[in-house]
Formats: sequence, C-alpha cells, structure tokens
Amino acid sequence: MRAGRVLPLSRPIRFLAAGALNTAFGLAFYPLLLWAVPLFNTHYLVALGIAQAVCLCFAFSTYKFGVFRTRGDILREFTTFSGYYLFNYAANWAALPLLVEVGRISPVIAQLGFTAVLIVGSWFWHNRVTFRAGRRS
Repeated sequence: MRAGRVLPLSRPIRFLAAGALNTAFGLAFYPLLLWAVPLFNTHYLVALGIAQAVCLCFAFSTYKFGVFRTRGDILREFTTFSGYYLFNYAANWAALPLLVEVGRISPVIAQLGFTAVLIVGSWFWHNRVTFRAGRRS
C-alpha cells in the first residue's frame, strides 16, 4: 500500500455508513417539516409523503453511488429500489394514523419504529435484488 492511500471500505461497512446517514437525514427531515410548516402538524400525512419522496431519492443516491457502486440500468435499479420502499410506505401510511390517532403516539416516535424494521430488511433487499445485476466497481 502506498503512503497516503486509503483502503476502500467493504460493502457492508459502506452500507452501514450510508444507512446511518440516510437514517439521520430521514429522522431529521420529517420533524423539520412538522416544525417548519405548522399546518403539517394537523396534516402530518402530507408531510410524510413529502418526506418519503425526498428521502427516497436521497437514499437511492447514497446506496447506488456510495455503497454498491453499480453501473447498471439506473431506471431499473431505481424502480426496484423504490418498490421495496413503496411496500414499506404503504404499511407506514396504514399504521401511522392508527398509532397517532388511536394509540396517541407522537408521529416522530411512530416513525422511529418503522426505521428500525427498514434497516435490517433493506440490506437483504438491496444486496440481493436492487443492485444484484449491475456491474459493481
């Protein structure tokens, strides 16, 4: 190894780092919307939709370019990547009103629960489905 050269991180380590970044971004973005736009405190599902769209694009970018580094078809990868999250978003959209309105749980706390489930499932989905066929560097 030449002096000054940094060894590349292994894919699982890059995944964990990107996941931490995506999680921090996602956990900050939703409450920021609720704080920045008082109307979203009543219409928290609108804020959720906006947050999910922004965070989806952010996460795809970090995983594609920072973790898996594929040169595959970006449209196929984004569609497959989005499919995983759309399934989870549908579950989130169904459960969040129940947790907030019936369970009287804060929207932010309810989102934390979904985040924990996504972390584990996303490694398997993206490693074996989303970025499997792309040429990796």
